[in-house]
Amino acid sequence: MKQLVACIVVLTLILPLTAAAANIYVAVNGSDKNAGTKDAPFTTVARALRKAREMRRLNNPSVFNGIHIIVGGGVYQFYEPLFIRSEDAGTKESPTYMEAAANEQPVFSGGISITGWHLLKENIGGLPAVARGKVWVADVPVQNGVPLNFRQFWVNNIKAVRAKDGNGDTMHRILSWDHTTGTCWIPTPHTNDLANASSLEMFIHQWWATAVLRVKKIEVHGDSSKLSFYQPESNIQNEHPWPAPWISTETGNSAFYLTNAIQFLDEPGEWYLDVAHQKIYYWPRKSERLSTATVTAPVLETLVKMEGTIDHPVQHFFINGIAFEHTGWLRPSQQGHVPHQAGFFMTDAYKLKPAGTTDKPNLDNQAWIGRPAAAVQVNYAENVTISNCRFEHLASTGLDFNKGTHNNTVIGNLFKDIGGSSILAGVFTDEGAEIHQTYNPTDDREVCDSMHISNNLITDVTNEDWGCVGIGLGYTKNSLVEHNEVENVSYTGISMGWGWNAAPNAMKNNRIIVNKIHHYGKHNYDCSGIYTLSAQANSFIEENYVDSIFKAPYAHLPSHWFYLYTDEGSSYLTIKNNWTPSTKYLQNANGPGNMWSNNGPQVDAAIKQNSGLQPQYQSLLKEKTASTVKQSINQQHKEIIEIITQQNDALNIEKLQQLLAENNIDSNALYQWHNHYVIFDNIADPGNMQSKLHKAFPDANVKAYFNMYYQFSKQQHCTDTVVAKDWDNIILTANLVADKKAQEQYLAYHATQFEQFPGVTKGFCNADFQQLLCFKSGRQLMLVISIPKGKTLDGLNPRTTEGNPQMMKWNTLMSKYQEGIEGTKPGEVWVFFKQIHNN
Repeated sequence: MKQLVACIVVLTLILPLTAAAANIYVAVNGSDKNAGTKDAPFTTVARALRKAREMRRLNNPSVFNGIHIIVGGGVYQFYEPLFIRSEDAGTKESPTYMEAAANEQPVFSGGISITGWHLLKENIGGLPAVARGKVWVADVPVQNGVPLNFRQFWVNNIKAVRAKDGNGDTMHRILSWDHTTGTCWIPTPHTNDLANASSLEMFIHQWWATAVLRVKKIEVHGDSSKLSFYQPESNIQNEHPWPAPWISTETGNSAFYLTNAIQFLDEPGEWYLDVAHQKIYYWPRKSERLSTATVTAPVLETLVKMEGTIDHPVQHFFINGIAFEHTGWLRPSQQGHVPHQAGFFMTDAYKLKPAGTTDKPNLDNQAWIGRPAAAVQVNYAENVTISNCRFEHLASTGLDFNKGTHNNTVIGNLFKDIGGSSILAGVFTDEGAEIHQTYNPTDDREVCDSMHISNNLITDVTNEDWGCVGIGLGYTKNSLVEHNEVENVSYTGISMGWGWNAAPNAMKNNRIIVNKIHHYGKHNYDCSGIYTLSAQANSFIEENYVDSIFKAPYAHLPSHWFYLYTDEGSSYLTIKNNWTPSTKYLQNANGPGNMWSNNGPQVDAAIKQNSGLQPQYQSLLKEKTASTVKQSINQQHKEIIEIITQQNDALNIEKLQQLLAENNIDSNALYQWHNHYVIFDNIADPGNMQSKLHKAFPDANVKAYFNMYYQFSKQQHCTDTVVAKDWDNIILTANLVADKKAQEQYLAYHATQFEQFPGVTKGFCNADFQQLLCFKSGRQLMLVISIPKGKTLDGLNPRTTEGNPQMMKWNTLMSKYQEGIEGTKPGEVWVFFKQIHNN
């Protein structure tokens, strides 16, 4: 008997080691009436998941080593989200796997095909004449008895463009904004028959975010038109102070375009949805044949909802090799979209009068936010891994780990063609809490803990909501973001933190390390490769490679971009050994305890080489898109700020030099002509420095020259690219003539000088000029000529015209557009500043 018991015990120990996991199969040609075996697969993942749930509920012995839901290749059209609940949780010994079959690519799609296309032959009211005979039409699909509404539309998986009033990347500038009446004045559109455009929208760029406003009414008054907007977005847009429409004579008012009217359907690749008549109109691109193309519109906003509870989280669930595609997001069509930051839309917001709360005496605004929809949404889940998946053709967030998420991993995935952020993790602000309140919940299990985001390629994301981010961490702790590559994003690459507050909170022990971030800031500034907010005890930003920020054409401040940016309340962070092309960093209203060391171009080249995807994940790099963007890259250059005193008032030079030193600006970078004083140096944030100078010298006029309209570089434009070790900078000033048309001609000549007047470049090279920079503020011009130290401008300048008739022609031409500033002598145009040396 004892021998029999011993045998049973031995068998009990051996069987778990040799037992296979349970396999459940899904195939597009299966049936949910099947058994879910390899030979008789299910046809929906939901049915397979239900079987797995039942096997666990009934303690089926086959699940001892786990359950594998094996999904065959093909497109699985979802009509509701796949719900993964606490009952689907595995264990460490018996996880649940949802995975692609070997060498196959299953696609979970929230889209529906649009078929029945034919060339539009009849005339449709409002359709531009240029589009007639070129536009195709199809009936809008009916879903659950209701015609489908959507904001995205893909032809052969290439996103089409909702018809808008500017072709290509063109945007217009608002004329003014009246917050009291909630109205905006714009130049009257070329298409002036918009009175009956019932679904017209305005897309507007404002500082670090964009907004979508549904137009209630457009009133045409000659060459100007007044817009008013629907609620609730109108109140939010007009009452909140940050971000707001930008009004500036120096850098241009906020850019915008109008969209969603058939009157704008005037170029290939554009489409218009006629909700009232249930028709969709599209002008195909040259390469597209709608008779054979796959045309997709989104039905769902979320494909997968993994939702446990605080006491019963989803656990030990692995998703591998799945593609998540074609989701929409309809909130902007239903309530507008006015984000505060990183795509989080405001549900209520207003300016505080007078300023101040108990926690923040100087706070001037309050706001409450909502979280945008995500294709895959996770709450209360632990030990979940999402690997080797593709997140593509999505309207809003790709993947979102929100509340109560612990020890989760996102590794080796592709995020591409996404309207919002690729990955969000952690609570940012609960919907019932004001955004500046410190988040530190009583039940620590709410906090996102030990999030691991590694070796993902993130490219062409934030392509609809330009204020979203590549990777966004809210209130997380013990989290690690490493070896990711982030490129082709409209705003910040990696953002960590929330709250604008230096008070202790739930964030601590987070690390952003060994990432490669480049080609960011495509549309919005006040951004950086890596950006932080609020106190983050014992957190590290190390050994990242940040490079190549785009020149955003509609930036509110052209210099307000950075490689590293610790914003309001950032505290207890260590930022070291990060490679960047220069030290263009911003530390804005930081709290205590930050440590910066060894960041910049001098960092070991191995940092660049080791950053980004590790070798086993580099097959993803073939999906990169930044090289397809035809947009210039910013290079840090010295900035100009001018201080103009009253004619007989002397400036306190000692006070000014002390202020410059406090802001890491060379106190010798100061020049004077009469009552005009110029600072010319590397200034990380000219706007912020301008404000400090205003405060220090309230009786003076302080001008920042944000518009650098021309740049010559010996390294870039000359055959001899060797530059002198030390330079002298010659600074001159003059005015443009008052005639607006002449000013436009002057700027146009400079914009095309390298192509149209190559002799000018030749002259500068002959003279051994190291660089020329031309700045403009209003009518006033600043010219900086950098020459080798020890040389003189009088000695070098004649070389520019030697045997160079085109340079002489250029000089004669330019003289028509220039005149002296106030205080110059009759006939005097350009005047020289003299350097003030610090004694």
